[in-house]
Amino acid sequence: MKQFSLVLNILLVIAVGVLYYLHFAHGKSLPKGSTAAGYKQKDSCGDKLSVVAYVELDSLYSNVTFIKLRKKELEVEQKNIAQEYENRYRSLSAEKDEFLKKGNSITQQEAEAFQSKLGQKQQDIEADKQTKGQRLAEKGAKIMEDMQSKVRAFMKEYNKSKNYSYILATGTGLDYLFYKDSALNITPDVIKGLNEQMNETAKQ
Repeated sequence: MKQFSLVLNILLVIAVGVLYYLHFAHGKSLPKGSTAAGYKQKDSCGDKLSVVAYVELDSLYSNVTFIKLRKKELEVEQKNIAQEYENRYRSLSAEKDEFLKKGNSITQQEAEAFQSKLGQKQQDIEADKQTKGQRLAEKGAKIMEDMQSKVRAFMKEYNKSKNYSYILATGTGLDYLFYKDSALNITPDVIKGLNEQMNETAKQ
């Protein structure tokens, strides 16, 4: 299930939307100690300054309901596939043990026939596991696209009143920011807004 695990990780990472690199226009930095809402949009010459905010992915994964539900859904299916795989191999092992109970009465022809039959069953199990794993990976990719679309739409609407130039993503394995001013952290707002939006959608 390595392929599925990779898709799941990608699903969770991309769920925030678009990851942008931080660029300040004309090399102007933002005022230190200011809140995100209080940053100036223009410098003394009238040139627009870039306004930045960031979202913590780990908090997003843990607190946005629809992300948690999709993750749980995929994890349950993955667990079911693994359980079915284990049960079928356990059944094959029991079948082999039962055959061997015949002991010395087993002819070479019977042994060869049984071995061939057992090998074919093993191949069938592996092929079935691969097929189901591929279907699950495809389902994960579709869920990823849906989640990405939802978050992008939300962030676009959210930013109409915020006017950020960039919204960055930060989190485990994706933390390229050497310094983060907590005043720029909009994660709580995003979590609250996404959950409210999904609740309203579910009621319709």
